[in-house]
Amino acid sequence: MPEAIEITNMKKNATDRNYVLAAVNENGKLLEFAEDSLHDDKEVVFAAVKNNPEALEFAGSKLRKDREIVYESVSKLGWTYCYVDDELKDDKELLLAGLEKSGQILYFASQEMRDDKDVILKAIEDKPIIIKYASKRLRNDLDVGIAVMNKNKKCFKFLEPELQKNEKIQEIKNAE
Repeated sequence: MPEAIEITNMKKNATDRNYVLAAVNENGKLLEFAEDSLHDDKEVVFAAVKNNPEALEFAGSKLRKDREIVYESVSKLGWTYCYVDDELKDDKELLLAGLEKSGQILYFASQEMRDDKDVILKAIEDKPIIIKYASKRLRNDLDVGIAVMNKNKKCFKFLEPELQKNEKIQEIKNAE
């Protein structure tokens, strides 16, 4: 199958900042074909991400640390959190914005965030099975246990043995 004309044109004009900026305003994923230096140009990358949050994948390492750009992407399409630089992995507000869209992103969260009750409760709202990536402390927390069991009883096996014995957890597990 022949290459799309937009890609061919972007490759031909990959070093022309004005061309690239206009192109990513129309199709953010074209950032992939821009010259490497433009992957670190905040205006270009922000325009690309604003058009298509998936363009965060093609942002340079410097801009994967830029909270404004990352928030623009993650708050619209949570799963792009996987591209976030480790420097931002302890940013609770950023993570919660992404969890609004996808509980699955807890997998990419820092250990500190996996031990934050608010974060875990938000993550299991969307994806109860993600409880398996919560800290041991929170997999033994009654509030978290009740919340996850009310969403999906199959998550019982991911709770800590001590919590599994809890009367309230057993009631939920054994309810029809």
